[in-house]
Amino acid sequence: MKHISLSTKRASEKLFKSSNGQSLVEFAVLTPIFFLLIFGVLDFGRVLFTQMTLQHALREAGRYAVTGRHLPGTNPSTGNPYTRIESITQIAKNSAAGVSIVNLSISSVQGGSSSAGKPRDTVTVSLTTSLKLITPMIGRYFGPSGVYTFTVKTTFLNEPFNPNQTL
Repeated sequence: MKHISLSTKRASEKLFKSSNGQSLVEFAVLTPIFFLLIFGVLDFGRVLFTQMTLQHALREAGRYAVTGRHLPGTNPSTGNPYTRIESITQIAKNSAAGVSIVNLSISSVQGGSSSAGKPRDTVTVSLTTSLKLITPMIGRYFGPSGVYTFTVKTTFLNEPFNPNQTL
């Protein structure tokens, strides 16, 4: 009888001292946390990239808007020469590399909405876009669809350019 209890005791000691499955359990517990951290960092990087790109596009569009100029050539979508609004829109889209602009709004104090204003008028340019986050656990804090919406806006004072170029 002592022989059986001694072998049972040795078997239980051997079982508890064995670490054959320990690595697998640690891997199973830490892997989801590791991937959540990695994808969270990627999402954060994408958010910063989108914000910085929109701010750059807005700054470039606003700088172009205050000059009163038009882009040379014709607008391929209309076949007509570029208007100031189309020129500003095109500059914003060209400057927003990698980010699609969902909504672009240009308005001025004297001209109202859809007007880039006259000389010495105040012009406001606003850009909006959305970004779908790839991490579900983080994305759920931004609504049920996991989409973060960016809106950037700036106001400039137009230069004293020739009023005939506002057409």
